[in-house]
Amino acid sequence: MVILLALFMALITIVLLLILVIIIVVSVIKKKPFPRKMLLATLSCVLLLGSTIIYERYFFTFEEINRAHVQDGPGPIESPDETYSASAYYEPYGGAAGGVNVWIEVVNHANNDQMKIIYYSDVKQDFQMDWVDDETLEIENNDPRYQNQDRSVTLDVTSEIYHDRGDACRSWVLKQDYDDCYEADL
Repeated sequence: MVILLALFMALITIVLLLILVIIIVVSVIKKKPFPRKMLLATLSCVLLLGSTIIYERYFFTFEEINRAHVQDGPGPIESPDETYSASAYYEPYGGAAGGVNVWIEVVNHANNDQMKIIYYSDVKQDFQMDWVDDETLEIENNDPRYQNQDRSVTLDVTSEIYHDRGDACRSWVLKQDYDDCYEADL
């Protein structure tokens, strides 16, 4: 939703910039006063667009996950000491020609069942997860046909996170929830 708003604002800003340039050229040719109101409106749109882009980039949370069409994936699977459980969920996008995202939520049973997302990516052909030890989750997410699309990772669920596009790594909001953040090498 925010992306659509940013695209709409970008379109309006471009149109206003073109109109401003035309009005400035006309005012110089006809020796009319400088179009201050138009300049102010254009600068306001540029400022609003910039603010939206900064918000989308640095204040990312997982709130935009479309939970209305969520499908359950593997899990919940318990950690060996049963302190944590991990569940995967699938989020289809783009209709028939689209794809599927996968995210993994970990529940900390020792801390009032606190939940947090530790993994988010496009799902590949082979997807599975398994506990290595009490706090380490191994996630396999790859397609043997395309070696450059391997999204597999091993995470310490207490302090690490993976987001394939790196949005969580740039987020100032999520920085307090992890020590290390990983993203795909695109």
